[in-house]
Amino acid sequence: MAAFAGLTVALASGHLLTFDQRVADWAFAHQPAVVYWPARVLNYLGQGGQVLTPISLILTGLLLYRTRSVRAVLPFAAAFVLTYFTIGPAKLLFDRAAPAFTGPDKTELFNPAAIGKYGMSYPSGHMGNVLVWYTVMALLLAALLHRQLTRREWLAIRVAPVVIVFCTTVYLGFHWVTDSVAGVLLGLVLARILTRIPWDTIPLPPLKGWERPAGL
Repeated sequence: MAAFAGLTVALASGHLLTFDQRVADWAFAHQPAVVYWPARVLNYLGQGGQVLTPISLILTGLLLYRTRSVRAVLPFAAAFVLTYFTIGPAKLLFDRAAPAFTGPDKTELFNPAAIGKYGMSYPSGHMGNVLVWYTVMALLLAALLHRQLTRREWLAIRVAPVVIVFCTTVYLGFHWVTDSVAGVLLGLVLARILTRIPWDTIPLPPLKGWERPAGL
């Protein structure tokens, strides 16, 4: 959180704004269709409501069915609560427009003009979601497979999507570079919380056997 706070203070003080604008200008000037459309497709790897949440919900349902344990639902529920009460409120608080915004002072934080479709850009929800929800998927997959993920699987689930979504989000002009960095920093904190919770030993009241461990 210290890094996130430091970046936020730097932006609020006017630092890195020119850098953000230059990167966005370059991205908008270099978007041939052959690159743009694959980037659009790959960027869906970071779509919370359309992709990540439904997939996580399916995996949760499979684990719930297999284990008959309410604990299978806990990582999904915790991720939903964490993202809902952090990323969304932060966007409202910092009032930063996206690169495609046509109003004034679009690189600045605390910009009252940053409203509408291209408002609420900081921190990047794409990056926060990708860190949190792929962590949930990794936890659920490990429980379903009854083993720890291999290094290759870990890289494919926890690292590759982050890199892909970061690059495509900036390239497509959905967020400034620093929006995405802030989303990563916040997402890392939330993901760390999720991985440190002892899901199978959290005290629960008797639930007719549904409080049994779920292999998480």
